[in-house]
Amino acid sequence: MKKEIITKLAAVCAAVVCMAMFMGGNAMAAEGDSPFMDLAKKRFSVRQFADKPVPKELLLKVLEAANVAPTAKNLQPHRIHVLTKTEDIAKLDELSPCRYGAPVVLVFSYNTEEDWKHGEEPGVRSGVEDVSIVATHVMLRAAELGLGTTWVNRFRNSQLEKALLPENERSVLIMPIGFPAENAKPSRMHTTKKPLDKTVIWH
Repeated sequence: MKKEIITKLAAVCAAVVCMAMFMGGNAMAAEGDSPFMDLAKKRFSVRQFADKPVPKELLLKVLEAANVAPTAKNLQPHRIHVLTKTEDIAKLDELSPCRYGAPVVLVFSYNTEEDWKHGEEPGVRSGVEDVSIVATHVMLRAAELGLGTTWVNRFRNSQLEKALLPENERSVLIMPIGFPAENAKPSRMHTTKKPLDKTVIWH
């Protein structure tokens, strides 16, 4: 009899704990965003950087986020070229007006010999998608660490590849990275988002 009572009490306690966890989760969703959503909303494209070097240790923390990003079949064809030397940054400035004074620029590319290729759809491959996932991880981790970034497509891909990359790599984006200037702020369109029913189609 005593054993049955203990068993029933244990079951009741488990149910109470589960209910509390469930209600706690709902309360968090109702009261405010999760840490991830807070970070995603906090991040914005920085176009004014402070004249301040970025410690290598901080860059390595950002790059570690790239290393955990998923890629097709985990082939990891992405490459991140970290431009810190004056001569390399000068070459980049000739190809794009969008460094915004950042002390470091990340050039994201993929190895054309390593990315996944669709066996049944010629020309369909994963390189750009893989790099995009990796770059998003980098952007968010940088924001978490107090660094600013901006995703830049305005550059001459073929010329950049010739100037800075091996023959078997294709460029996807460049990303200036550094400490935001004191007056850096989001663009006026930053928070203008379409409602979900304009971008999500339920089937």
